[in-house]
Amino acid sequence: MTAVLDGTAAAGAADARTLTYAEAVREALGQAMAEDERVLLMGEDVGVYGGAFGVSGDLFHRFGPERVVDTPISELGFVGAGVGAAMAGLRPVVEIQFSDFTCQAMDQIVNQAAKIHFMLGGAAHVPMVLRAPGGSGTGAAGQHSQSLEAWFAHTPGLKVVMPATAADAKGLLLSAIDDPDPVVVLEHKLLYKASGPVPEEAVRVPLGVAAVPRRGGDLTMVATGVMVGRCLEAAERLAGEGVSASVVDVRTLSPFDAPTVLREVEATGRALLVQEAPRHVGFMAEVAARIVESDAVYRLRAPVARLCGLDTPIPYAPQLERAVVPQVDDVVAAAVRLAGVG
Repeated sequence: MTAVLDGTAAAGAADARTLTYAEAVREALGQAMAEDERVLLMGEDVGVYGGAFGVSGDLFHRFGPERVVDTPISELGFVGAGVGAAMAGLRPVVEIQFSDFTCQAMDQIVNQAAKIHFMLGGAAHVPMVLRAPGGSGTGAAGQHSQSLEAWFAHTPGLKVVMPATAADAKGLLLSAIDDPDPVVVLEHKLLYKASGPVPEEAVRVPLGVAAVPRRGGDLTMVATGVMVGRCLEAAERLAGEGVSASVVDVRTLSPFDAPTVLREVEATGRALLVQEAPRHVGFMAEVAARIVESDAVYRLRAPVARLCGLDTPIPYAPQLERAVVPQVDDVVAAAVRLAGVG
């Protein structure tokens, strides 16, 4: 029987051990491949080399070259091959070395994978997972550090997840592989070495369900990806200043778990929306709109606030790179302003 738990429960499962985020992804891939011979991994350097960030590790030696497939340097080509393999009955997991490189494959992702099920009247499915590391903080500059989640979440037909913990990296990936339709999994490069409790069992975390890792009474922080950890750290510091904050981890951007977010915002009356991506037309603009379109707007004690990356390409210089995306100090300052205690 397949175990399914929410993220908090998954992390606290009796058989949980401490793994890094990258190890958790690798374990999910290994367990899925062992369970189902239709599952295969494909991408640049995922074989003997073990992946650009070491995520695939020893999977090539465990499952062989027919199921861990090194591809040419052609994102358009191998993502298209993944779409075709999925339509033919396999369950490919396609790894992109940097999420920025999805730009080379957007026709296959947006025009083919996302739409084939609908354009063929439901006669075909594309059970493909696209894994792509994104985000800044590694000094990789403007073409290797972007946060492109809004592009994908805007596309009907794609599910989009952003795991923030090692347990969710494993559990959400397992659910994505099970899904009959395409799922984009955006992993943050800075999280690959972060560790946390991860169930040994192949525990699924359902898609479309947000997590609430911390509850407080003064304001609600809604965050995605690496910003979840920064909000939790900020909440700890705020507690020392007498400000009690909730933190909501969106986890799945599409489908979006609006009821959980609205419930938590209604409970505190203040919403601080935090993302690494630039502010203009970002995912948190959608979250803000959902709040003001709902009855939660009548419970607000202050206008909805957004804390986002600046509307600029990610710089190479470390001090500038840190300056253009929210850090813990920025979250604390924004929360103090919103709570009216500054």
